[in-house]
This record gives sequence, structure tokens and C-alpha cells, in this order.
Amino acid sequence: MSYFTTRICPSCGAKNRVPARRLADAGRCGSCKAPLPPQAAPIEVDSEEFAAIVQETPVPVFVDFWASWCGPCRMAAPEVAALARELAGKAVVLKVNTERNQELAARLGIQSIPNFVVFDKGRAVFQRAGLASSREMRRWVETAISGAAQAAR
Repeated sequence: MSYFTTRICPSCGAKNRVPARRLADAGRCGSCKAPLPPQAAPIEVDSEEFAAIVQETPVPVFVDFWASWCGPCRMAAPEVAALARELAGKAVVLKVNTERNQELAARLGIQSIPNFVVFDKGRAVFQRAGLASSREMRRWVETAISGAAQAAR
């Protein structure tokens, strides 16, 4: 199962399908050939999309488990968006609504929200519940990035 997201070309407005394994890559518009930047915004996903992206993406994947009724989750949203912008090209940021994806949250043991999990090569390498700053979130992801770099040596 492959997952594709749509990235809009900033030059011509064309829609470009980008596979999960390329979400952190820069590319070229299929229409006008202008550069397409890496994914720089959180992607709202369901259970199937989550599984595909976590398994196929070669960079760390930061996941925000949240719900619309959760005040701390709403407070974390701008921090998560900032993280996605800061780490574009180095990591992918996902958002999973636990109300719509209860089975996924239960399978991963998500018992309180907001809950943040960093995956690397399909495995959870960090998890924490509770509000956090984008600086803290970035540190969690950078730890996964540096661990992946050391493992590649």
C-alpha cells in the first residue's frame, strides 16, 4: 500500500502527487518543472495513511495525537506547525485525530493527549504525553535523526 499526498506548485499552482517515501524530499513540478519544496506542514492522516507513511518514509516521523475538544492539543497545534516548518526535509510531521482513529490510538497505547511519538524506520523511538514547546519537540526528533545517522555509519 503506497500513500500519496498532493503538493501544490508555488509557481503554477499545479497539483503534484508525492509518494510517502519522498515527503521529505525537494522535487520538481510535473507541469512547469519549478522546484517543489519538501513537506513543511503537518499532514492530517487516518490509520491507513499513518501506517504507510511511518513504514515508507526514510526520515523520522513526528506524530501528534490530538482531539478537537482538547485545550492543550489546540495550544500545541502552532508548535507542531512550527516544528514541521523547521524540520522540512529532515523529518515528516503527522497529526492523528484520536476521535476519528480510536483503534490506532488504542493499538499504540495512547491514553492521554496531546501525545507525541517519534518513529524511525517504522519503530517508535520516543513518546511523551503533555504539552511541549517546538524546541522540545525538535530535540526529540533531532535525537532520532542523529541516531539514524550513527546507525548508517
